[in-house]
Amino acid sequence: MSYNILVTGGAGYLGSVLVPELLKLGHKVTVLDNFMFGQSPLLDCCSSENFNVVRGDARDEDILKLLLEKADYIIPLAALVGAPLCSRDKIGTITTIRDAAASLVKLASKEQRFIIPTTNSGYGIGQKGVYCTEETPLNPITLYGKAKVEAEKIVLDKGNSISFRLATVFGTSPRMRLDLLVNDFTYRAVKDRFVVIFEGHFKRNYIHIRDVARAFIHAVNNFDTMKNEPYNVGLSDANLSKLELCAKIKEYVPDFVYLESPIGEDPDKRDYIVSNEKIEKTGFNPVYSLEMGIKELIKGYKIITNSKYSNV
Repeated sequence: MSYNILVTGGAGYLGSVLVPELLKLGHKVTVLDNFMFGQSPLLDCCSSENFNVVRGDARDEDILKLLLEKADYIIPLAALVGAPLCSRDKIGTITTIRDAAASLVKLASKEQRFIIPTTNSGYGIGQKGVYCTEETPLNPITLYGKAKVEAEKIVLDKGNSISFRLATVFGTSPRMRLDLLVNDFTYRAVKDRFVVIFEGHFKRNYIHIRDVARAFIHAVNNFDTMKNEPYNVGLSDANLSKLELCAKIKEYVPDFVYLESPIGEDPDKRDYIVSNEKIEKTGFNPVYSLEMGIKELIKGYKIITNSKYSNV
């Protein structure tokens, strides 16, 4: 069965992977995005009659009203992401994540279905050796994490909704991000051959960008049995510390050197391990391993370079 799907922020890191997959399945997809990063990741979608794109702001209720008229599913991806960007624009972070979600909920009908990505960084600092489940109290540390937790509550309180608490995402995307931890460390291994890390024992969970897209499609296909619940989405065999992640990358970039600094702090203080059992029980299992992602990124970094932003 095909649906009309509205994706706000659909030209971003996740959206530019998810939207083409939704189109392949025969869904009609409308993307609302302000294209703030000056990239053009959805050009390949323009040949599809089922694709519509609107350049605009996900906080603009006049635009949202029009786009919601035909939507069966709403996927709010629009967000300011990453500690440096969120620190620079605190108001934009809150309004784009929390307030935009509230506007969508206010304007949508009870029948319209929401699938929202949040973050398992909402767990903050976990107990050593204890897995965070969906029942674990949320304790977000960063502004981004707090805004995402608030947005999740707004959407789940509406009903007819699903929240995905995503692990740290990795992998290549048409709208590439180099700042995500696996992507960043692999880039440094390939380009610089070294990295200095802070608080290398801090652990977190990871998930490939294409498995995230698969999770959304799984939710569309199984919405009635999954609705009104949050789900952790990550690789169950990838609850790794930064040092363990570096060791894994070194297997594929042998001359990669990583050092842990005895001074300094990571601005992102999250430290937890996560259980993904709940979504696995619905029949969803990731198919892209961390190793596959690292090898993919190594190839991608033969194409991508940050040199256009440097003086050398």
